[in-house]
Amino acid sequence: MSNIKDFDLNNISSSTKSLGEQTSERIIQLIIKNDWKAGDKLPNEYDLAEKLKVGRSTIREAIKALVSRNILEIRRGAGTYISEKGGIADDPLGLTFVKDKFKLAVDLLEVRFMIEPSIASIAAVKATGEEIQQMSDLCDEIEELILQNEPYMDKDIEFHTAIAKSSKNLVVGNLIPIINSSIAIFMDITNQKLRRETIETHREVLNAIKDRDSNGARDAMYLHLVYNRRNIKGIIEKG
Repeated sequence: MSNIKDFDLNNISSSTKSLGEQTSERIIQLIIKNDWKAGDKLPNEYDLAEKLKVGRSTIREAIKALVSRNILEIRRGAGTYISEKGGIADDPLGLTFVKDKFKLAVDLLEVRFMIEPSIASIAAVKATGEEIQQMSDLCDEIEELILQNEPYMDKDIEFHTAIAKSSKNLVVGNLIPIINSSIAIFMDITNQKLRRETIETHREVLNAIKDRDSNGARDAMYLHLVYNRRNIKGIIEKG
């Protein structure tokens, strides 16, 4: 982190932004220019102030703003790090205050129908051997948790996340949190009743990706979502 690459300070517009806002954008440029990744530690406050030629109070203001945007995170006693959240808002669609959680689950499932089968299809072509092994391990873990009647939501989210990341599409990478929120809401509503179907359809998706069968992966993911939709509608009709 000591060898910080230079960048053109003129790229930052100062006409409408406060010094703190400008400094936030300059820190972002430093991150991009130096190719720092999630989990990397930023230079300390003093070094950043020297590099950017601003006061340390301005650096603190800028860092606080970037923390609020999920770009940075502060670890007590350790320093400031690039957040694993990658600047993605905790609630990008503003769904927190939606009252009708059943309708929200159905609507989010519709979005998943639009994108996840295609993501699985692309993953069948682009996933590396290491990524496929990760999916396989997650399938095993999910199945074990289900058979033990243990909560499996976190691992289910990891499985769908692994598929999305293996598509190598940068936009899809930013859609992952939306997919995850859909799964989380769905699992809460359904009380984890899709156990057998989850095991079977996850395996079908995984096997198609392993076989590099893009059409099969698309169809398997679609079937997985069909089971989810059927379960949600059944709960709504009973409720």
